[in-house]
Amino acid sequence: MSDYQRPVLTLPDNRKKVLMHSCCAPCSGEVMEAMAASGIDYSIYFYNPNIHPDREYEIRKNENIRFAEKHGIEFIDADYDRDNWFDRIRGLENEPERGIRCTVCFDMRFERTALYAHENGFDTITSSLGISRWKDMDQINRSGMRAAERYPDLIYWTYNCRKGGGSARMIEISKREHFYQQEYCGCVFSLRDTNRFRRSRGRDRIQIGVKFYGKDDITRNPPPSPVDASKK
Repeated sequence: MSDYQRPVLTLPDNRKKVLMHSCCAPCSGEVMEAMAASGIDYSIYFYNPNIHPDREYEIRKNENIRFAEKHGIEFIDADYDRDNWFDRIRGLENEPERGIRCTVCFDMRFERTALYAHENGFDTITSSLGISRWKDMDQINRSGMRAAERYPDLIYWTYNCRKGGGSARMIEISKREHFYQQEYCGCVFSLRDTNRFRRSRGRDRIQIGVKFYGKDDITRNPPPSPVDASKK
């Protein structure tokens, strides 16, 4: 990675200021460094009321804050209004990953991102969500564009952060920074389904706050004892 020459990124339509919705530090690390290397003016917007339980939410948020502060990037900590999230996805509890429940979740998070951007002088929004190979980038982009279309001054930047080895650099950065390694998408239903899959393979349930990229023995700000996610 030390020999990698980053291409220069340019915003569409001579745009000037980006509000990037971030889901977590591992996914946003490569996107942040790519924009910084191109001199793009951006801020981080952390709005993820889907993340469950509280302990997981706090770890993911604090890892993102740590990395933003390291690079001198503004970090905007939005509300953790999980009750509104549960209201929004009611009736979709058994939908599959990448299905309609995920679309509703993306819509909710991007709508809030777009509103904040519109009210605070940003002309572009984007997200780090699409860098994960577990996500449907077209699904994410459609939600982002729907949210931006509400405001005539705003666009959603469909930057393909996976392109040119972006997903591989995401892992390299995560190992370099020893980011917390989350083992499920984030919501309670993803946690449920992941634990079901693990049990079917004879594996232990997910434990919150114990795995970090690069070093198996790293535990930052650990709980008094590992949290069995199946009991949350």
